[in-house]
Amino acid sequence: MSLEVGETPLSVAEEPLLPVRMLNEFAYCPRLAYLEWVQSEFADSADTVEGRFHHRRVDTAPQRAAREKDDQDEDTTIHQRSVWLSSEQLGITAKIDLVEGVGHTVAPVDYKRGKRPHVEKGAWEPERVQVCAQGLILREHGYECDGGFLYFVGSRERVAITFDQELIERTLELIAGMRRMARGGEMPPPLVDSPKCPRCSLVRICLPDEIGWLRHHTDDEQATSTIRRLLPCRHDALPLYVQQPGARVSKQGDCLRVMDHDEVLAEARLVEISHLVLFGAVQVSTQVVQELCRREIPISYLSSGGWFYGITTSLMHKNVELRRRQYAAAASPSFCLRLATRFVQAKIANCRTILRRNHAAAPETVLLDLKRDHVHASQAQSLEELLGIEGTAARRYFAEFKGMLKSEGLSDFDFAGRNRRPPKDPVNALLSLAYAMLAREWTVTLHAVGLDPYLGFYHQPHYGRPALALDVMEEFRPLIADSAVLTAINNGEVRSEDFISRMGTVALTPEGRRRFIETYERRMGQEITHPVFGYQVSYRRILEVQARLLGRYLCGEIPDYPSFTTR
Repeated sequence: MSLEVGETPLSVAEEPLLPVRMLNEFAYCPRLAYLEWVQSEFADSADTVEGRFHHRRVDTAPQRAAREKDDQDEDTTIHQRSVWLSSEQLGITAKIDLVEGVGHTVAPVDYKRGKRPHVEKGAWEPERVQVCAQGLILREHGYECDGGFLYFVGSRERVAITFDQELIERTLELIAGMRRMARGGEMPPPLVDSPKCPRCSLVRICLPDEIGWLRHHTDDEQATSTIRRLLPCRHDALPLYVQQPGARVSKQGDCLRVMDHDEVLAEARLVEISHLVLFGAVQVSTQVVQELCRREIPISYLSSGGWFYGITTSLMHKNVELRRRQYAAAASPSFCLRLATRFVQAKIANCRTILRRNHAAAPETVLLDLKRDHVHASQAQSLEELLGIEGTAARRYFAEFKGMLKSEGLSDFDFAGRNRRPPKDPVNALLSLAYAMLAREWTVTLHAVGLDPYLGFYHQPHYGRPALALDVMEEFRPLIADSAVLTAINNGEVRSEDFISRMGTVALTPEGRRRFIETYERRMGQEITHPVFGYQVSYRRILEVQARLLGRYLCGEIPDYPSFTTR
């Protein structure tokens, strides 16, 4: 039996052993295997959770004591669960669900969720390849292994798989092919309109239809009839905010409990939490930190006034190649200008849209000026010139901001222009808090997808600020932050008594901040029609999609970054 296919050796000492389950993924979809094996991406779905549930017995370590005698008799019965073996020669490793046989003649048994498929060879190729690879490992360890079994839990049926020459050659070919893919460092293209995609756990990371469409269209077109909405509209989990001074967060079972001395302020199930946000002097136990790191749920730390200090997360994302592309792109002035122009143009367009939607009588001259600023931004020759154009557009926009506030009963919400550090009036206090919350949201999102939040293309990395988060939040400032402020004021959700004035500065009371956070989160959860892809999706989900599309652009998968502008 040859262990080489073409000119590529199957055993490479300096490379890690290839898990056989990844071979299954590679046969199913090379892009899925690349995301999971090379970039270490993973996301749960109903199928993966069900699969772990069905493996709970076979993954349990055997309770019987090991045999003292190393040599087995020819009539020794073997029935061993969860056997972990490797092959240095083949360069693969596997945790075999069950090995059974007599003496030195054995067969691997691989458990599969669902029912047996009624296909010609008894099972689909990925499953047959996986059990064949397990058999090849057993052969290398001195066992006779001419076949194996697939056990389908859903129908409680066994399917016998014969390790014929055709299946063995296909298995070796896939091992070599996956190693070539991993060495090449280039992600395979997404499947085209494939029925495999809807049930894939990584569909929201892969974005197969979106990537495929953007390769052949511009973001000025809309794909209402061609893009399937494969990713969920909204996240199942939501952030948990804690701002009670002196409160402590502890873990009890699968829940987080917020306590103030002996009083229980709130309880939340871990599966329903996407992010833990702590304001001011809030304590959190080591058990909570460890559990959230294990579940990859970030913890954000803010001052009592909303100033973003930092985050605690699990280990840094393993997609080093993406950050290398980011660093290389940030070193190119022309690339930075091109991407920064996209951010600024989208921001100006969205500011103009917000004015048209909310202003009682937006001056036509201002709308025309903003339209000209949008055109001028595309003609900027440097980041400094682009910064000047953005500043001019921002002054025009905020000069009319007061016209978007309802006049009745809002005399305390007078607005004469943007000011900050510290804000001097209630409107600016709300805007500053909203921008801080949006910057935190983007910092966490960028970190989660593998990008460095501190190296930007438009904002330069000065004073330790999250420059990339500030870059990508530009187009969302008017749509999320400004809109939340207008809603909170115009609907009376935040009132004049919710502010404290001290020595010319203004800050929110804890109760006022709590109600504004509710307004902000409601905006983040609002579903809108995606202006490019045409399906319904929430703003929180859009941030993740935009971050991943930025990564795909940096890696050269799509020709341009599709900025987000509403109509």
